[in-house]
Amino acid sequence: MANKLSTKQRRAARVRRSLKKVAGGRPRLSVHRSNSNIYVQVIDDANGNTLAAASTLEKDVKGNGGNVAAAQAVGKLIAERASKAGVEDVVFDRGAFLYHGRVKALAEAAREGGLKF
Repeated sequence: MANKLSTKQRRAARVRRSLKKVAGGRPRLSVHRSNSNIYVQVIDDANGNTLAAASTLEKDVKGNGGNVAAAQAVGKLIAERASKAGVEDVVFDRGAFLYHGRVKALAEAAREGGLKF
């Protein structure tokens, strides 16, 4: 029987496997959500480097990091930083997390900020 960690890793790998099929050389918008914070990176997998990053630990994002409002603020921030880095089109990597709640709020805010996925 698999433990919780390996099940989560298998789910994340399954999502990334399906993303590689549709990515077409686009960078990946990767999300990690903990109970108290949310983190997001724009990653260029071809070169293996991070193009832009944002999280609720930064001073630009005020208030509690574990709520939907903070996730929306991080989504707007990552869209702004990605556009400065010259990134417009990405593929959304939700990892092992459901597209619901804070993850969904971050994605919608990033779309409003100008990212296309």
